Amino acid sequence: MGLTFEKARALADAAVAKATEMGLPVTIAIVDQGGHVVCKYRMDGATYLTGRAAEDKAYTSAGLGIATADIQGLIQPGGPVFGLNMEHVATFGGGLPLRDGKALVGGIGVSGGSVDQDAEIASAAIAAAWA
Repeated sequence: MGLTFEKARALADAAVAKATEMGLPVTIAIVDQGGHVVCKYRMDGATYLTGRAAEDKAYTSAGLGIATADIQGLIQPGGPVFGLNMEHVATFGGGLPLRDGKALVGGIGVSGGSVDQDAEIASAAIAAAWA
């Protein structure tokens, strides 16, 4: 399956639908396995800060292959990637990896709600459009 523009757009559309249902203006970013933006939506009312945050979440999940919510413990002193807090690495919820079978093909990032709401929107988008 891989990550095509059509698939990225379907993910973004599904995320917008879930965010609209929740009454949240968010930005959604979908990146490929190299961290390059394939599709990005900023809903009316989403603040400008959500754009970079959504990209960072997608980029981080695509690069590390894990949910951004799971990174915080890994970067603490004694953690396996202590000191990873580099520019554009998101260490809070809302980013999820995209896989084609076991192959990591990209990431989705959502920003604009709480980290739990952002993660819920990203999960709903994957459930609705990635299978």
